[in-house]
Amino acid sequence: MEKELIGYPDRWSVATGQTIRFMVSTDEPHYDVSIVRLIHANSDPAGPGIKEDVIVPSQLVQQRGRKQIVKAGSYIEVAAHPAIDALTSFSIQAWVFPTFPEQGKKQTILAQGSSENGFALYLDTNGCLSFRINGEPALQSSIPLLNRVWYFVAATYDALTNKATLYQYAVTPYPTPDLEPVIIEQNDPIPVMNAAPLYIAASAPYLDVFNGKIDHPRVFANTLSSAQVDQLRQGADPQTVGNVVANWDFSLNHASAVATDIGQHNLHGKIVNMPMRAVIGYNWTAREIDPRLAPHEYGAIHFHDDDLDDAGWEVDFELTIPDHWRSGIYTARLNSGALVNDIPFYVRPHVGKPTAQAAYLIPTMTYLAYGNYRAKDRSYDENGNLRGPLSQPLETYFDEHPEFAMSIYDFHTDGSGCCYSSRLRPMPNMHPRYMWSLVSGPRHFGADLYMVDWLETKNIPHDIFTDEDLHFDGLELLKSYKVVITGTHPEYWTTPMLDALEAYLAQGGRLMYLGGNGFYWITSVDPHRPHMVEVRRGIGGTRAWESIPGEEYHSTTGEIGGLWRHRGRAPNRLTGVGFAAQGWDGRAAGYMRQPDSFNPRASFIFEGIGDDEPIGNFGLVLGGAAGDEIDRTDKALGTPRHTLVVAASVGHHEHILPVVEDFNGVTLPMTTRENWNVRSEIIFAEMPNGGAIFSTGSIAWCGSLSHNNYQNNVSRMTENVLREFLR
Repeated sequence: MEKELIGYPDRWSVATGQTIRFMVSTDEPHYDVSIVRLIHANSDPAGPGIKEDVIVPSQLVQQRGRKQIVKAGSYIEVAAHPAIDALTSFSIQAWVFPTFPEQGKKQTILAQGSSENGFALYLDTNGCLSFRINGEPALQSSIPLLNRVWYFVAATYDALTNKATLYQYAVTPYPTPDLEPVIIEQNDPIPVMNAAPLYIAASAPYLDVFNGKIDHPRVFANTLSSAQVDQLRQGADPQTVGNVVANWDFSLNHASAVATDIGQHNLHGKIVNMPMRAVIGYNWTAREIDPRLAPHEYGAIHFHDDDLDDAGWEVDFELTIPDHWRSGIYTARLNSGALVNDIPFYVRPHVGKPTAQAAYLIPTMTYLAYGNYRAKDRSYDENGNLRGPLSQPLETYFDEHPEFAMSIYDFHTDGSGCCYSSRLRPMPNMHPRYMWSLVSGPRHFGADLYMVDWLETKNIPHDIFTDEDLHFDGLELLKSYKVVITGTHPEYWTTPMLDALEAYLAQGGRLMYLGGNGFYWITSVDPHRPHMVEVRRGIGGTRAWESIPGEEYHSTTGEIGGLWRHRGRAPNRLTGVGFAAQGWDGRAAGYMRQPDSFNPRASFIFEGIGDDEPIGNFGLVLGGAAGDEIDRTDKALGTPRHTLVVAASVGHHEHILPVVEDFNGVTLPMTTRENWNVRSEIIFAEMPNGGAIFSTGSIAWCGSLSHNNYQNNVSRMTENVLREFLR
């Protein structure tokens, strides 16, 4: 086990005069803190090297170390209540959809009290439904629950006869021997209740967490007969069946952290660690896929034993940003001598108070989407030699801490795709020196420092702000700038972000989109927990996992997920280009000028660049400027008719493949050699009121800026455009 020195901030973006707080966990008794402004972090000898400004030396700040832990797993906690404490004869019921019953661990459906008192309805280590009263041996089914099958389950206890009964019915029109109904009973002692919380999907905080869906759990203050239990199974109103103590309806308030009880006692529960909501229940008919149109069919919550909302660490130190600090990318550097780690953050301008005419928009939604990405990518170089997965200390430490949760490219323990990501947790891969196996170098956070280094080298004043800033501040933030520059991979965009950028361009703003696969996935920010983002992959697009039918709508905002392209807002409409292909085997490509490049409208772009000169056939990312993920024009998807395609990539490796969404049931995927759509295009287009767009359509573009000490045509073209846009 690697020694630990790691942390996270309470916010990523902070303006002067505001305070940012840092949470740290370490095995070391003490550590120093320095504040550093990052310019470039990749130590690749072919690149600019490590460049940074030390703002606060480490000798000035020393902290006492302590260990802090992360507790993962989602569940519901209902505060102790006399109506539960007073139960003698009682009944409980729910519909359940286990997604990992064979896990070999106890998984709780509903529980109150401890192992010596109270009751619990749960799956045992064999996946068999069990009912325990006090600490006595449980009443247990002999037929395990099957994976991803809905069941109606219930348990009753009669204090007069000391008889407990357990019910298990599969909700299926095709019963088989392993899906036959189970009804068993035995005598048990009278339960000893005490003033303890009731838990749904756990037996206690973070303990015995259920993997799967639970729908309409209920508690009754009387012993239901078999006939009454069957009435509930058939969908009868519980008020007409028994003495309802609690009746939780998960179809209500999908965006909240509250499990609403519609019973008389208002035993509302606190939902812990963000389980998946707006999911189909046991009674989904498939007639509607929007929860708002059939809310009674979305009465389930999908719990996971590895869900995480907020790591919940205590604050170790805080920093108030002085007025004289520049806008930029900073880090709180932790140093214990043996261990060094960074906690990045951003100093942004106040709204309406820019310090420059150009703004660099940092794609933090993408950082969140990839945060704690756990897949081990492998790629090959142009000679067929295996690249990665890279072995690095951060990777090892990351593997040892599954409780830090995952990215939305990963799968939960039960195999379901992860749709939420939180910034209130340690994220070892959001680190200036983290290397991605796909490109054998920095990607996302580290790669976005290429542009910072170039702007510093060219002495171009600029402000920095983040996706989250844009989401909340909108057009008011953008309109102070003549030019907005994107990062290398602005893939995840919210509705407010798109609205703001479209309005900015319509009012005469200029956009330099210097990345690839941008503006692609519909993304939501939780209005109640702004540290959380949500992405539903839907059933189309080049995706890591696919949404279950009926579960394409976001729980946090109610909007349908998937690709912006499928919502009529393809990136081509905004930037002229959209996602075309991806691949990491072999070398990236360069560009050649196209006929449009000789149009007088584009002459400023090519000042100092030859007519037949290959553009960007070099670079730190896979060896070229057109690589990793690339974009092209498509007028059918909204590329403006007056767009000039000034350059197009040539010479891609045969294993870079076109995106899935460009194929239908007739056409088949083709390799690069067979498909002209596998290309990156550089475009220029004027917009209303003096606005303009310049797009390069490649994640690798910025990795070519520093080649030959910044004396190259990628750098020259970028500078030509930026200085013209600033004029």
